[in-house]
Amino acid sequence: MDNKENYEVVIIGGSYAGLSAAMALGRSLRKVLIIDSGLPCNKQTPKSHNVITLDGVKPSEITLKSKLQVLKYSTVQFLEDVAIEGYGTNNNFHIITKSGKKINAKKLIFATGIKDTMPSIKGFSDCWGISVIHCPYCHGYEIRNQKTGIIGNGAHAIHLASLVNNLTDDITVLTNGTSELDAEQILKLKKNNIKIIEKEISEIVHEKGVMKNVIFKDGSKESFKAAYGVVPFTQHSNIPESLGCELTDSGHINVTDFQKTTVDGIFACGDNSIMMRSVSNAINSGTISGAMLNKELVDEKF
Repeated sequence: MDNKENYEVVIIGGSYAGLSAAMALGRSLRKVLIIDSGLPCNKQTPKSHNVITLDGVKPSEITLKSKLQVLKYSTVQFLEDVAIEGYGTNNNFHIITKSGKKINAKKLIFATGIKDTMPSIKGFSDCWGISVIHCPYCHGYEIRNQKTGIIGNGAHAIHLASLVNNLTDDITVLTNGTSELDAEQILKLKKNNIKIIEKEISEIVHEKGVMKNVIFKDGSKESFKAAYGVVPFTQHSNIPESLGCELTDSGHINVTDFQKTTVDGIFACGDNSIMMRSVSNAINSGTISGAMLNKELVDEKF
């Protein structure tokens, strides 16, 4: 790669969304550079699910196969690096990487994902993506009919409980401290035979990420096969905000139905901009992003 060259599009983030965007652009003969750190947020997850033709495949295998297919398009290049700074405006953007490369682009796509903020519970992060999971659609079938915890509070816990209720009849909401559930929410949980434990959690005992017991700060414990975790997140990259991209109230990059941000010439796709966090949705949003950015380039020239 010659970092003195100009690219039509630089895609920051080379997982499912970024690679899908690159494929759409590569098939339109656009000169594209993908910048990726090689550290996906789902690196601990054993298998991906709810993806047609890829159900049960390791995430790393999906990424590798996708990357090989995308790089068959001769106008697409890949750089393993980290984008640390961005500046400029539409048709004149500049990206600086951790290794010191300076790269120019007409347009940008951010497929940078989000960064989960792990709670200060011993063992939680070791189990994240393995037996402490975020999504019933991605992993719920695999733990169906098992004793399941929901580590969450308030509306988030109620939302998960409603979805998980169809997968097992043994659910316990672990509020990890004082309950934020109101009377109506508590009544709804009791009506569906969902238990509530209002204690602080000190540790998740596990074996290679497979949870065994939840230990509470009062010394008591409860065994679970798996648990859903509700954790906050931050944007994995601060470059979109530094360029002026607005965020939603939920903390996602604000995009249109066509993945365009609030800044001309910048698109975003994948977990950083969609609430439905899954491989299939990342692929879909990446394809839309690539196709609509190509249309923007076409409209500017044709």
